Amino acid sequence: MVNTTYQVQGMTCGHCVSAVSAEVGAITGVREVQVDLAAGRVTVSSDQPLDTAVVRAAVDEAGYDLVDA
Repeated sequence: MVNTTYQVQGMTCGHCVSAVSAEVGAITGVREVQVDLAAGRVTVSSDQPLDTAVVRAAVDEAGYDLVDA
């Protein structure tokens, strides 16, 4: 199991959390998504390391921006 934390910009409410969780959670291999709304962090547990471009596309589809590390 791999845990990776991403910084996401633009989340402000529970709907934001749901949208990001649903899109990122739909990525193949993702087991769990935890969102810290106050900190703007999304922690993803997956079977193997995820391609950042795939995570970025999912966050973008939800309507938010993945902040470059």
